[in-house]
Amino acid sequence: MRILRCSLWGTLSALLGITFIWYLSLSYILLNKLDQEGRGSIGHSSLRHGDHVGMEKSEAKAISLSFSTDYMHTVQIKLGAEGKKEQPQAEMMEEKTYHQVQLQQQQVPWMEELLKQRTEKVEKKDGQEKSDDHIQEDRHCLLPSVAQHPACISKLKWMSENWETEPCYRRYGVNGSLCSFIIYLSEIESWCPLLPGRLTPSEKSEILLHPGALTDESGFKIPQYASKGGPLGELVQWSDLIATLHVLGHRLHISASLPQLRILLGIRTDSCPPPSAVEANLIYTDIKGLRQFKGILKHSWTIYKCRIRVLDSFGTEPDFNHADWGKTHNRKSPYGGLHLIPAQFNTMFPHTPDNTFLGFVVQDHLSSKSTAQFNSIRRKNQALIYGKNAKFWTGKRAYLDVVHKYFEMHATVDDSPRIPRYVKNHGIVKGTELQMLLRQSKVFVGLSFPFEGPGPLEALANGCAFLNPVFDPPLSSLNSHFFKWKPNTREVTSQHPYVEAIGEPYVWMVDMFNTTQVERALTAILNQSIEPYLPYEFTSEGMLQRVNTLIEKQDFCSSTKTWPPLSALQVVMAEVGTSCKQACQAVGLICEPAFFPQINSINALANYGIDCQTIEIAVKHVVAPAFDGDKHCVLQLDPLLFSCVRSSPSLLRICPCRDYIKDQIALCKTCI
Repeated sequence: MRILRCSLWGTLSALLGITFIWYLSLSYILLNKLDQEGRGSIGHSSLRHGDHVGMEKSEAKAISLSFSTDYMHTVQIKLGAEGKKEQPQAEMMEEKTYHQVQLQQQQVPWMEELLKQRTEKVEKKDGQEKSDDHIQEDRHCLLPSVAQHPACISKLKWMSENWETEPCYRRYGVNGSLCSFIIYLSEIESWCPLLPGRLTPSEKSEILLHPGALTDESGFKIPQYASKGGPLGELVQWSDLIATLHVLGHRLHISASLPQLRILLGIRTDSCPPPSAVEANLIYTDIKGLRQFKGILKHSWTIYKCRIRVLDSFGTEPDFNHADWGKTHNRKSPYGGLHLIPAQFNTMFPHTPDNTFLGFVVQDHLSSKSTAQFNSIRRKNQALIYGKNAKFWTGKRAYLDVVHKYFEMHATVDDSPRIPRYVKNHGIVKGTELQMLLRQSKVFVGLSFPFEGPGPLEALANGCAFLNPVFDPPLSSLNSHFFKWKPNTREVTSQHPYVEAIGEPYVWMVDMFNTTQVERALTAILNQSIEPYLPYEFTSEGMLQRVNTLIEKQDFCSSTKTWPPLSALQVVMAEVGTSCKQACQAVGLICEPAFFPQINSINALANYGIDCQTIEIAVKHVVAPAFDGDKHCVLQLDPLLFSCVRSSPSLLRICPCRDYIKDQIALCKTCI
């Protein structure tokens, strides 16, 4: 028992000793922390640290009072010395603050005087009695501290008096307002501080956009024709892409002319100092824009090559994209031979898996006020004709007469004298007016042209069925003037192949020249009522998800990154005469060209049960990897010639497939 007591007493003594030492150590830590934090309140510092270690406030206070008198005296001496040491720094800070205040006091009267002069100038001009918009703008455009920009005020004064002497200032947005002066001198020439709110998060991408087909230099005049019934698909895709990138928070640099593109590329064009070249993480352009891009930069354009994304409405297939192959295999096209990775071409619809599906947004919701108004619209026995240009109606009179037997006819055409008199023409209308017409109508009647536009999806999104004319035989570059020079051999089976898969009761496939077939569809549409329908990939949310994923994960500059993830790879054998696109589709998958390199080897083929007796590695095939009945295997030497859409009459293809998210075909289930 005595041994036990001694043992207990010894243990207790040891614990008390450790506790005492710990208290002293903690007190030293507390005071040392106090010293480092600028000699603040002892109580505040002690309590904060006491809370951190789980102590009660009373305990912390007791510990802080337990310091020895000698140690506290030493600390006081140290604090005094540190205070004297910091005195010169305090004086310097006070002097610096004084100069900053002086600068601000100098700039305020000048800015007030400038506003006063501008107000008086505007009031005298043309007898106006109130200031222009610039004056109101300037009153809310407060210049930040110019302490770090001593030349700012003098530059602002010079700019206010001379901004009209150099035409290039207007190009940078200078319009005579003080705000525009500050923006120019802070963001273009860096003489002044940036205005608050004009900074972009650094983790977001710098993106250059150059829609070449929309520039005056292209000669296409798409913007001018847009209000006259011309093509809108390209404009829709560009506007939706720009809006999507903006919503995602990226910093955008947009050029709509060659001079603007030169400026963004840091190429001097006049006496104005050009800004630094945009260090773009991504470059969006189109085929015309890419040629303009290459024309400006010459051979140096290749440093940007892997960052380029080309908006390409109808798609570019690998053999048309390959410059040398195209020359020797009758795959020449004025829009081909760009020698990019095929997935760098971004299409409006998922035409070919070889390209990337970018898409666009179909308006499927409006403001609450408009939504209530739209929901109150009553559906009528009304047909709206899909054809803004009167030439689309040529040769369709018999077809239109059949539609007229069942429905009241409406249209939005630019040239009414060339359409039947029984059609009520509303002319070229705004988007909201078109939406209201679709809400009133039961059927949106296709005329076989334009091909693959946004209109049919807009109709479905408003609960209006689409009459989709079929083509027999299908149209392609081999038999159609419109598709003749397109860089693909894709067969277009109807006016809008994408919506074919949606099917009835939303989409009705008809032969325009088969009256019986047309009447059957019209009778069914007349007696049905459908809810609005829109595939997720064409909603704003679907576009945001898709574009965000592509920007984050699709990388053509790295040779080590693989996306989509390899876990999504599923290998399918295609029969003779069948393409990988068809073989993958047959089992509910999609061909994924990014996986071709993973299966293009002897070992990979062996893993899939293919015993290669002879091997051919060449560039004369666009169906490799493949094999024949004699176990002769063909591997691809040139990665730009991997193709999902080509087939062979003698070779069986080995196809890399993947799954996809429902109504989001661009992304696999593990891609996000």
